[in-house]
Amino acid sequence: MTARSIVYLFIGLFSGFMSGLFGIGGGSVRIPLLNLAGLPLLNAFGINLLVIPFSSSVGALSQRRNIDKRIALYMITGGTLGSVTGAFLAGLISTLALAVVFVVVSVITVVGIYLDRIAPALARKLSPGPRNIIVGSLALNLIIGMRGGSGGALFPPFLRAMKLNIHKAIATSLFVTIFTAMAGVVIYWRRGDIVWLPATFMLIGSMVGVRIGSRVSLKAKSTWLEIGLTILVVALAFITIYKAL
Repeated sequence: MTARSIVYLFIGLFSGFMSGLFGIGGGSVRIPLLNLAGLPLLNAFGINLLVIPFSSSVGALSQRRNIDKRIALYMITGGTLGSVTGAFLAGLISTLALAVVFVVVSVITVVGIYLDRIAPALARKLSPGPRNIIVGSLALNLIIGMRGGSGGALFPPFLRAMKLNIHKAIATSLFVTIFTAMAGVVIYWRRGDIVWLPATFMLIGSMVGVRIGSRVSLKAKSTWLEIGLTILVVALAFITIYKAL
């Protein structure tokens, strides 16, 4: 095993752990690290989407009792359309413009985690109905899809705003990203953007990491998961804008 293969394996382990712990797709962690390891962004986008269905399946299986199947169906409907559209648009939008949009959406979704405490009257008016879920997941996945992701980074905060508790939000997000990532990976596969050697080691590492992260998530207190998810989303927003400048 070469040194570069070991690097890909450890990137997979770390991003998989974060995915299982917080219910994110892992791309917001995986893509910058792959790019830092020397892969062009489009290759990093393609590999990320290829890995997500496998790693998220492990996490969703571990947390299957917490999946809200009704809401998951609505999210898959909107998220898949957003993922495919975002994959087609990848590279066409300026990095800075996309970063600004991502930061704004990140702030909104973080507020969603604590909306029932910040603005309880507004939180009571929000309904987790089909239209809100489909439109919300479509918009989030369109934005993340243009960055080679599956929408998972912002799904858990969005689901908290839709009145799911944090454990259900994490499990449902993991389940949904299986399908939203599969929709996007077809585009990258057909364009020849997937490099198979790093993808293989990333896949192995991610599946191990997500299993460990999911086990930790199931035992963690809701408050700590909410705080950790908030810190992660805010940090990713700052990293995104920093890389774009």
